[in-house]
Amino acid sequence: MGFLTGKTAIITGAGRAVLSDGRCGSIGYGIATAYAKEGANLVITGRNVQKLEDAKEELERLYGIKVLTMQADVNAGADNKAVVENVVAKTMETFGRIDVLINNAQASASGVPLADHTTEQFDLALYSGLYATFYYMQACYPHLKETKGAVINFASGAGLFGNFGQCAYAAAKEGIRGLSRVAATEWARDGINVNVVCPLAWTAQLEKFEQAYPEAFKANVHTPPAGHFGDAELEIGRVCVQLANPDFKYMTGETLTLEGGLGQRP
Repeated sequence: MGFLTGKTAIITGAGRAVLSDGRCGSIGYGIATAYAKEGANLVITGRNVQKLEDAKEELERLYGIKVLTMQADVNAGADNKAVVENVVAKTMETFGRIDVLINNAQASASGVPLADHTTEQFDLALYSGLYATFYYMQACYPHLKETKGAVINFASGAGLFGNFGQCAYAAAKEGIRGLSRVAATEWARDGINVNVVCPLAWTAQLEKFEQAYPEAFKANVHTPPAGHFGDAELEIGRVCVQLANPDFKYMTGETLTLEGGLGQRP
């Protein structure tokens, strides 16, 4: 039996993505794999139905868990509260409990300078990231209160360090950090553990970027001080497993920055 056997986790943005060597190629799928190995049943959301179904097939076949897939896109033109509440309702109908909420999904128009950013591009980042996190936290709160569960939100070094060309992304991620700190204060009395992770992982998108534009990659993507990028499953996913530990309360409300597998609290 795994550490999370019998528990249920909602992971947003967790469609299947793999690297050329077969390892997990996205943060969401890396987390889903780490949780599946510990026996958790999963609810995974995303925009791409095929990637969700591919994830479901592989995770159920390899680890003997149950996976519920839900296409869900929080955006400026949707009834987002209804979209999220439907995911939570289906989760409760299927599994009867929610132990962990992981807000990983995020879209953005990276590389566009602040002066050139459009309202639509700004909305893309805020709705897919900040608003989605807000709606999921609200909808899951009563169920997490019942299970004394955990919330794991994802921010970024883009907000911490002010990365060029990522104004909307950074704004969304800093909003998530602030929201998380407030939730940690308000929900501590309910036994809900709230944390933020700022990851730097090697993903399929980065791999494709390096292959297609090697010179641009060399100029713009810098290896972390540890000498390597974080592994989506073994480092970032395993950190998220640890943060689901009810005894791991001393980190509540803190930000955990992962630089190539090294965790530090700034």
